[in-house]
Amino acid sequence: MPILEAPMAGACPPALAAAVADAGGMGASGVVLDPPEKITAWVADFRARSAGPFQLNIWIPDPAVDDPARVSAAEEFLSRFGTPGPEQPPAPSFEDQCEAMLAARPRAVSSIMGLFPPDYVDRLHEAGIAWFACATTLAEARAAEEAGADAIVAQGLEAGGHRGVFQAEAAERTAVGLFALLPHIADGVDLPVIAAGGIADGRSVAAALTLGASAVQVGTALLRSPETGIADAWAASLDGLEPEDTVPTRAYSGRLGRAAPTPYVRSWEGPETPDPAPYPHQRALVAKWRKGEPGPAAEVPLDRANHWAGQAAARAVAAPAADIVSRMWEEARALLPDPTWNDGVERKA
Repeated sequence: MPILEAPMAGACPPALAAAVADAGGMGASGVVLDPPEKITAWVADFRARSAGPFQLNIWIPDPAVDDPARVSAAEEFLSRFGTPGPEQPPAPSFEDQCEAMLAARPRAVSSIMGLFPPDYVDRLHEAGIAWFACATTLAEARAAEEAGADAIVAQGLEAGGHRGVFQAEAAERTAVGLFALLPHIADGVDLPVIAAGGIADGRSVAAALTLGASAVQVGTALLRSPETGIADAWAASLDGLEPEDTVPTRAYSGRLGRAAPTPYVRSWEGPETPDPAPYPHQRALVAKWRKGEPGPAAEVPLDRANHWAGQAAARAVAAPAADIVSRMWEEARALLPDPTWNDGVERKA
């Protein structure tokens, strides 16, 4: 079944990944916030549940941005939401996370926000691990192909969560919808392409495969499944959320991501509101305030979890993950010219 779980950091427990894998797809975990021991524990838990395939995903670190004025302004703005908690532990080492992923021997390791260094790509391939590289433009996809990627995840602007652009400041001006981006990338690289963004039913799966994808990646459509276990407020924000009501925001992390329009997210849009701090400073500030005490006089509460939401959020249903992906694939096969698809349609593989 050519359906992959999107590696959503904070919303990919082993139970969800195992359910997708056992249904015939590929499970996933986003490990950007995880120290090596947590990566190892996740993999052990997954393998205790399933013998199916999974991918581990990580962000390529951004170049350091030294902008103390923006950080100070964002910190002052956050003070309206209460008092901050203690300083949070430093982020885990990217190099140590990469070593843990390599040791885990998943089917694939995937990247977002850039490219792995050449020596790590060589080590992945020596271990028989595929590299899936997220791209939001053809130029990024070609750079990934040149760097040794085995497949391209073509991410359209419809996708929930962070946009995987290589240059953080380019996110707003390079926003392209999936069904314009997908054939452009499929025709421009000689690699399998995995379509991501706004895919939540069989029609969108069939459309993506028709436009040149070899598989699809599904995130928001799984968020309301019981295996995901996200915060109730986040799950509720997806119910009936219109595509045009989702918003791109930097309010959670400093990197652009698509989310539900919570009062907290909207509070960063006023004419007198400062810009969020650059990544990762904004993420660290928000984490610090979440560990503190809410302000009794705050006009709006700080979201206790990032309410990420793709433009197909209204199609997310509260059903078991295996049922969701199995139904999507059955609907797609009924729409494809050859219902056997894997046997009868030639694809890059």
